[in-house]
Amino acid sequence: MLRALLIFWLGPIAFFWGWYFLSLNDWSLGFFFFSRELHDQVFRIYGAVLGVDPAALPGMVAHALVYDSLFVLALFAFRQRRAIRRWIEARRQHPHQEEVISRASLSKAP
Repeated sequence: MLRALLIFWLGPIAFFWGWYFLSLNDWSLGFFFFSRELHDQVFRIYGAVLGVDPAALPGMVAHALVYDSLFVLALFAFRQRRAIRRWIEARRQHPHQEEVISRASLSKAP
C-alpha cells in the first residue's frame, strides 16, 4: 500500500513542483515545456478559469498540498492503527531496548 501511495500521490506532486521551479527559473533544458513562457501562460489560463490572480495560484496549490498531505497521512495512520498501537506499547514497556541493541551490535574492531 505504501508503494502505491508513493507512486500515485507523491509522484504527481514531485512532477508538478519540479516543473514549477524549473519553469519559474526558466531552466528550459532545451524544452519548451520548462520555459518561463509556458509557465506564465499556464498560470494565466488557470487564473482566468478560476477567477483569481495567477500569482496567487502557487500559494493556493501549496496550501491544498499541505491539507491533502495531512489527510492522506491521517488515513494511512488510521489504516495502520493496530500496528502503531503495538509499536507504542512496545516502546512504553521497553523504552531503552534500542539503545541496548545498538551497543551490543557495535563492532569490536579497533
